Amino acid sequence: LLKTVELNRYPDPAAKQLCEQLAQVMKVPEGQGLLLGNGSDEIIQILAMALAKPGARLMAFDPGFVMYKLIAELVGLEYVGVPLNPTDFSLDLEQALIAIRSYQPELIFIAYPNNPTGNAFDPMVIDAIIEEAEGLVIIDEAYQPFAEDTFMSRLGRHSNVMVMRTVSKLGLAGLRLGFLAGAPQWIEELNKIRLPYNINVLTQASATFALKHADVFDQQAAEIRLQRHKMQQALESINGLQVFPSRANFILFKAPAGRANGVFADLKQAGILIKNLSPVGGVLADCLRVT
Repeated sequence: LLKTVELNRYPDPAAKQLCEQLAQVMKVPEGQGLLLGNGSDEIIQILAMALAKPGARLMAFDPGFVMYKLIAELVGLEYVGVPLNPTDFSLDLEQALIAIRSYQPELIFIAYPNNPTGNAFDPMVIDAIIEEAEGLVIIDEAYQPFAEDTFMSRLGRHSNVMVMRTVSKLGLAGLRLGFLAGAPQWIEELNKIRLPYNINVLTQASATFALKHADVFDQQAAEIRLQRHKMQQALESINGLQVFPSRANFILFKAPAGRANGVFADLKQAGILIKNLSPVGGVLADCLRVT
């Protein structure tokens, strides 16, 4: 397939064939538009740039995906981080509503499931946040293949809600392809900021081909969910570990106080690399994440 790609030609700037394939496979509701990005990171940046103005704010939940805050600061948006409940990392609805009323953020990101905690927030709590928000609400479903639940089918109920996804967690991280689904009016405006040809010809061809075999990725995700359950049980059998429920392709656990760095180093020495979140501090102190 890739041998037939015309590398001497610029790619289709609208990536029409790929958009059609994504809409079909990802079950994007009819009448909703798509914006493609060089990974979800570029989409977050496009959204932040589109809504940036003096005094504008971006709201997300902490601990969460680091790029929300990083990009907010990069484009000059004030970042509002609402702490998750420290015991189970659930959304604190009261604090979220207070923050929305106090700051009136132009942009709210809700990761569903959340990274790095792995839990999926209560959909009813998310609905309450959507009802309160006057700004744009982005449901970041990067880990949706492992959670199965989605807000995609709800698109169109609220004009200010959009769903963001990526093919990275399907096993195609090297393609750097993310997409945003939502009202065509929003997509039209956001496309004015998107750089032309941001999705190259090799990514367009590879992703279009891969998505024609979506059943392979569905089977892979199902196997990962099964292995996640087995890993969860194995970790819970180890004395001293606090293991948090996960709907993603990773599990967060807390080691005994002061032991996280040693566990991380010992595993690395044995050729096993996991993520050490303990240096982040706060509620993630002593926490490690295994994928």
